Amino acid sequence: MTVRQDIHSSGIPVLCLSCAARLRGVCAALDPNHLVGLAKTSSRHKLEPGVELIADAEAVDSYSTLLSGVVKLTKCLSDGRQQIVGLRFAPDFLGRPFKVKSTINVEAATSVSLCSFPKAAVERIMKESPGLEHRLLKQTLDELDEALEWMVTLGRKTAPEKVASFLLMIARNMDSSIDPAAGSACFDLPLTRADISDFLGLTNETVSRQLTRLRADGVIRIENKRHVTVDSMSRLEQRCGGRGARQPAFE
Repeated sequence: MTVRQDIHSSGIPVLCLSCAARLRGVCAALDPNHLVGLAKTSSRHKLEPGVELIADAEAVDSYSTLLSGVVKLTKCLSDGRQQIVGLRFAPDFLGRPFKVKSTINVEAATSVSLCSFPKAAVERIMKESPGLEHRLLKQTLDELDEALEWMVTLGRKTAPEKVASFLLMIARNMDSSIDPAAGSACFDLPLTRADISDFLGLTNETVSRQLTRLRADGVIRIENKRHVTVDSMSRLEQRCGGRGARQPAFE
């Protein structure tokens, strides 16, 4: 683990000053002293798509804040079948405090940038900082709400509504430049068509057909198979058949 040497007398680590996750992620709950303490033990690193961050049943020795990119959470059956059970976006906190072993596989869906901390350092600061504990509890409850809402999507929505709900979730979480007035968004799909199909419980053909339908109806535009433009978020939301997916956990 790389030890930071950039702690300035201002009380805030210089790299933390320019980090968006410090203002929107769990680090926003830390006072300068605790932020300095955590920064001294932190390390930043980048991973390419497909790289596994942690495996199911693997011992947990560190946690991370997702600075950029998307990671997917998966569960595997004993016969090798896999189900994507969730996605995480910047600046989500990755890891479950006080867990000895991971209960899911965590894999980079896109190129990701992480700021990682030793497990012991985070759990020590949690005991000293009620604000951090509250922030992590809030994220956990947000994730529970998201999981419950996604159960409704998978169990009750039609194929067109599932694909629209997926796109709305990605748009809200990946495009930080969404104009509240114009309600537009641009983003690259973080999953392959096969992964989208897995996530939604649909066939590849069905996903492709529904994307084509949304494009033909002018709800989305797609370039180079991955780059999606949504000119009207409200039109996309109308195709979701109910409430859309979650807003970013920390606003």
